[in-house]
Amino acid sequence: MNTEHEVAGEETPETVEETAEQAAAAAADAEADAAREAETAEALEAAEDVAAQEAEAEGLDFEGEIAKLKDQLLRAMAEAENTRRIATREKADAKKYAVTNFARDMLRVADYLSMATMAVTEEARQADANLNNLCVGIDMTMKELLNAFEAHGIKPIKTEGQAFDHNLHEAVSQEEKTDVPKGTILGVQRGGFTIQDRLLRPAQVIVSTGGPKAETEAEASAVETPPEGAERAYEPGSTEPGQQVDQET
Repeated sequence: MNTEHEVAGEETPETVEETAEQAAAAAADAEADAAREAETAEALEAAEDVAAQEAEAEGLDFEGEIAKLKDQLLRAMAEAENTRRIATREKADAKKYAVTNFARDMLRVADYLSMATMAVTEEARQADANLNNLCVGIDMTMKELLNAFEAHGIKPIKTEGQAFDHNLHEAVSQEEKTDVPKGTILGVQRGGFTIQDRLLRPAQVIVSTGGPKAETEAEASAVETPPEGAERAYEPGSTEPGQQVDQET
């Protein structure tokens, strides 16, 4: 029998050894691939955790920034509203009191007309028709001037027979009148006026002393005790009757 030619497919020891080495190498490669895949999965998981933590941290910063911006917006809106209200009030005040300086100047005209009327006695008017006509014209002019004042919110202050009010009146002298309540206005030396709800010029008046104290309208509704040491507009009994107390004009 010829042994030189072996049966096809029959494995030799060398072939078996080579096959075993290849299988071992393949197994080692598979294990290495599995290890690399595990390491890659762990790295990806760690990266995802880090990204999630960073996203959460950034989210908290964004919320804080949003809250800060909201607070700034609310403050800006409140400041704008306050500015608008102040501007509206100043505009209304400017409209109401725009003629204040002009009105003060025109009060001198009213004073001169009033003094011209007071300078003429009733007997002189009855004795001279021309003088009487002149006085009638002055009275009409004074009336028209007061009507123009009232159209712009300028009104005369009530005086004679009223209780003295230091907010509206200025005492220039006193007269002793036991039959008149103390603090009652007896006469006027110069008329006073208000513009809208503000004092334009106080009225200079003569005040009575000696009788029971007269109450102002404010005192009648609510009695207020002045603080100790506060200055008074006038001191009843501190001067002789008819003596001037305040010469300010």
